[in-house]
Amino acid sequence: MVGAEMSLERAARPSRWVVGITGASGSVYGIRLIEVLLDMGHQVHLVVTEAGWRVLKEELGWETARRSAAIESRFGEAVAGGMLIFHPNADIGASIASGSFRVQGMVIAPCSMGTLASIAHGISDDLMTRAADVMMKENRKLLLVPRETPLHAVHLENMLKLSRLGVRMIPAMPAFYYKPQSMDEMVDFLVGKVLDNMDIEHDLYRRWGDEQNGHESPDHHRKN
Repeated sequence: MVGAEMSLERAARPSRWVVGITGASGSVYGIRLIEVLLDMGHQVHLVVTEAGWRVLKEELGWETARRSAAIESRFGEAVAGGMLIFHPNADIGASIASGSFRVQGMVIAPCSMGTLASIAHGISDDLMTRAADVMMKENRKLLLVPRETPLHAVHLENMLKLSRLGVRMIPAMPAFYYKPQSMDEMVDFLVGKVLDNMDIEHDLYRRWGDEQNGHESPDHHRKN
């Protein structure tokens, strides 16, 4: 009976994902991904680099002087319910720094070239890069959303190295075949591509062929 009860408890636990936000432009991708994961019932462990906080302030207008308070202001209900756990990047002893802490995988969105380079060369001197290193050594999903242009040879070589090791590269490249009508739709397209690679079903964008099959564009229900 004890074994059966433990199995039921394990089955009832929400799936866990780590989401990282770095100092590359495009922090909205990470925030939108968190929104969608929480709405779907996944637990999210969030880590933000120092430069990532600056971009959150400059691009999204976040008040970042008190960081935990900023997270609670944006995701208060999820924080209170234990579905969003924020880890300071300096906390190298956080749960997600250990391979014994089970998660489905990690997404870094956006991923700066500096963070990508550290991961490619096994440099794990903060929680962000350590958590990514754990994903690789435990053979879990690691998805990076690089946001830089133009790219030089070192950027490309680092991405190729990680791709050969099984890391998924999902560059922040918008598509136009579905005729996006707003910035929100363009963000949802990229987040949808990330979710595809996480093997998570969604309806954030209209897929190629949906219009021909009579499927309408999805209703996004975005938060204000």
